Amino acid sequence: MEERIITLETKIAFQEHLLEELNQIVTRQQEEISVLTLGLKKLNEQIKQMAPANLATIEQETPPPHY
Repeated sequence: MEERIITLETKIAFQEHLLEELNQIVTRQQEEISVLTLGLKKLNEQIKQMAPANLATIEQETPPPHY
């Protein structure tokens, strides 16, 4: 009986340690996701600001060759 209790306590200690490590990993990943999301939003804003300057209006477009 004593050996079974020791085995269970050992397993619980290992699982608690593993759970703490996994929690730290998830926390770091969430922080990285937040940073990446912010960067993506900034890039999207830059693209939106650049797009109108690069596009010609309908009046500026030359008609297609078959027109």
